Amino acid sequence: MLQQRYYLAIDIGASSGRHVLGSVNGNGVIELEEVHRFDNVQVRRRGHDCWDIDMIWENILIGLEKCREAGKIPETIGIDTWGVDFVLVDAQGRLVGDAVAYRDARTSEVAADVDAGIGLERLYRVTGIQRQAFNTVYQLAALSREHPEELEAADRFLMVPEYLNYLLTGNMVNEYTNATTTNLVNARTCTWDPFALEAAEAPARLFGEIAMPGTVMGGLAPEVQQRVGFDARVMLPATHDTGSAFLAVPARDAQAVYLSSGTWSLLGVEHEGPITSDASRYQNFTNEGGYLKRFRFLKNIMGLWMIQSIRRELNGVSHVAGKGAELKRAAKEIGFGELADAARAEQQLHPDAPIPHVNVNDDRFLAPASMIEEIKTACRETGQLVPDTVGELMRCVYESLTGCYADSINELSALTGRTYTSINIVGGGCQDTYLNELTARACGIPVFAGPIEGTSLGNLMVQMIGDGVFADLDEAREAIRRSFDVVEYQPE
Repeated sequence: MLQQRYYLAIDIGASSGRHVLGSVNGNGVIELEEVHRFDNVQVRRRGHDCWDIDMIWENILIGLEKCREAGKIPETIGIDTWGVDFVLVDAQGRLVGDAVAYRDARTSEVAADVDAGIGLERLYRVTGIQRQAFNTVYQLAALSREHPEELEAADRFLMVPEYLNYLLTGNMVNEYTNATTTNLVNARTCTWDPFALEAAEAPARLFGEIAMPGTVMGGLAPEVQQRVGFDARVMLPATHDTGSAFLAVPARDAQAVYLSSGTWSLLGVEHEGPITSDASRYQNFTNEGGYLKRFRFLKNIMGLWMIQSIRRELNGVSHVAGKGAELKRAAKEIGFGELADAARAEQQLHPDAPIPHVNVNDDRFLAPASMIEEIKTACRETGQLVPDTVGELMRCVYESLTGCYADSINELSALTGRTYTSINIVGGGCQDTYLNELTARACGIPVFAGPIEGTSLGNLMVQMIGDGVFADLDEAREAIRRSFDVVEYQPE
């Protein structure tokens, strides 16, 4: 009997991380097992919101130890994380400064100045990346002005997953899909762009050669082997989590829109080349690099962040039934399902009531002191009904989010000249049945929801293709289709 072969995806998002073991059984069905999960929380350092890199690293090691304890040693290991954030390391491989998080406000004072000096039209034509105030190009400029000594002391620039790979292997490599999120990579040459680096006020010497997904980084460093009790090859997946998630979409045809639904909603398509027209820039679409140099032509939409923030803010708060009722603290914590149920109940109770809408992509919702009050203020400023119950608040968010999906698909169709006939949702957000129903209704096309572990699956696909389990991406996606349930939602 052939011994079961395991592959490990370490998938780290902005709110949590997980270690997922993947294997393929004798029937060609992909099997997943989560062996470790941890919260990813930000810490305040030197006046900035930062990632706790030491905590993340310790949890990576704990997850590897759990693989050994379970007797399931992976053939390969791949790490993916969110994009844009980075660290600097010196010639001895030590961190220089902090891993500042993208939601930190440090770019707010420099973004406009950088834009004026760069020329947004030129930067977009070169990199194809949508303008986001937290893009790495702005983060580096902010760092250059606040702590120029850190750039001077640094020897290498590494994105977050690249630094974690360095800790695992002792090798420093920049990876393509995550590098493209920086706004510093030329969309056509797939290399660091000198003009963009100059705009970021970043020394070109910090940036190494860009490697593609599927590249083997090497084995585990001796000190890591000693800690976890085994060796394994570390392979680059699409280290940007959206790049991995798009790989796992079991699309039925070329007319499918992909939606990676999590803290952010990443809505778009796989495209054969970058689209860097003025029309694309005006609509704020982005061209992120993907596996095999495919392009993810998509729009970043605020996503479930607003719902997550409301839930954290309520944190066990319930509401007294009735119009205008105040929020009261309760012993029981409200879950995501209860928030969706409150929105559904409000819709059923007042089907013809006017629904306030907000622009979910407004920077005001990026990191407000109170998401609830920010939504209310936005409604008040635009002369709309101000939601004052949980149901009204949640219906406003759900309707605003799905309305943005519909608008984005219309824009996407105009930019690509294609008609799209379905939406394929992967990631944790595909579990929200109310959101899926509203998405199908708002967009007027069927929604196919699943698989849930899209990012981990995409990470594993690259590893399995690299190890010969699957011949290519088409074969891997076919295996996903037969291995996982996908739920269909039809527009009413």
